[in-house]
Amino acid sequence: MLRILLINDTSRTGGRLRSALSEAGFEVIDESGLTIDLPARVEAVRPDVVLIDTESPSRDVMEQVVIVTRDQPRPIVMFTDEHDPGVMRQAIKAGVSAYIVEGIHAQRLQPIMDVAMARFESDQVLRSQLHARDQQLAERKRIELAKGMLMKMKHCGEEEAYTLMRRQAMSRQQKLIQVAEQIIAMNELLT
Repeated sequence: MLRILLINDTSRTGGRLRSALSEAGFEVIDESGLTIDLPARVEAVRPDVVLIDTESPSRDVMEQVVIVTRDQPRPIVMFTDEHDPGVMRQAIKAGVSAYIVEGIHAQRLQPIMDVAMARFESDQVLRSQLHARDQQLAERKRIELAKGMLMKMKHCGEEEAYTLMRRQAMSRQQKLIQVAEQIIAMNELLT
């Protein structure tokens, strides 16, 4: 069963969403207004999903969603009365997995949660792949820098410098990036 943090950012008390969640069989582990620090609340209660009930998402709501998405990623579903496509794009860009306009019905909640979870998982895979590629590119740049330094030090060509670095990595059972960082550090020490 999904553990839900419910944020009621509406003028309504009691919340239409809480009763629909209960009717659909979901467990609301905590409910707050948005006067709280959302990232701290997420850290404290560790929900599986964050649901935000809002008439129209404010800038503060969007900023808090961005922080949660960056630091403690999890599916965020926003129920709103706001029809504006620009606001919807901002919400999704901030990290909202599902943006639902009008109409909270208990029978719709499970499919909405399923879509939000699937979209969140897909986004996480893409973010992970992007991070890995960024790291590979950064390592490649450092290796190229070290290779250039080695070419100057040894007065050799690119292929020979690369071969020297590979031999060093293999003989010390290190990754090529580790050898590159050692060459860069040594070059900085000597110059």
